[in-house]
Amino acid sequence: MKHDELMPDEGWQLPAQRRIAPVTDSNPGLIKKTFLVGIERIGKLNAANLWTLMMHNMRLFRGMLFFASRLMPYGRLERRDTELAILRVAWLCRSRYEWGQHVDIGLRAGLTAEEIRRIPQGAEAAGWSERQQLILRACDGFIANSLVDDATWAGLQEHYNEPLLIELLMLIGWYQGLAGVLNSSGIPLDAALEQYLKKI
Repeated sequence: MKHDELMPDEGWQLPAQRRIAPVTDSNPGLIKKTFLVGIERIGKLNAANLWTLMMHNMRLFRGMLFFASRLMPYGRLERRDTELAILRVAWLCRSRYEWGQHVDIGLRAGLTAEEIRRIPQGAEAAGWSERQQLILRACDGFIANSLVDDATWAGLQEHYNEPLLIELLMLIGWYQGLAGVLNSSGIPLDAALEQYLKKI
């Protein structure tokens, strides 16, 4: 872990050591190895540590890939809005893996380094649009209370129809749950992505 990187006051939420060893090139079998190569090439997502964790349960992994792809990158919300929400959830859950992955993805989706640096400050930071403030508040309420408050909900209704409101809630809930899996399993951020944390 880099000590000069942006991180929560209480630090990242990690066990003392990795708890589940990855499926490695020497033990995955042909089907799993082919699967890993395919998702890396097609998805253009450097998440080998996540993939080799989930390969311990291929039944769930296949379902996870299908469901998660409906949220990101093939969701109906604007990509910048999606990444804003995911990064806020990652920060609140103190998930370094999720944060690091989505700093990279967020930059590619059009968020600026300055915007990413503002995410830890939440909705009250200067520079957010009204919609961005509402997304950040929705994340905060969902994570803290399992409830988006009435004022935030009313504001979101001015920007999103009901299908998109459901998508936003599912997005927040999915990445909160995934952060818990990542934190609890103790997987490290992929080495190739460490460079992106230095960009912010």
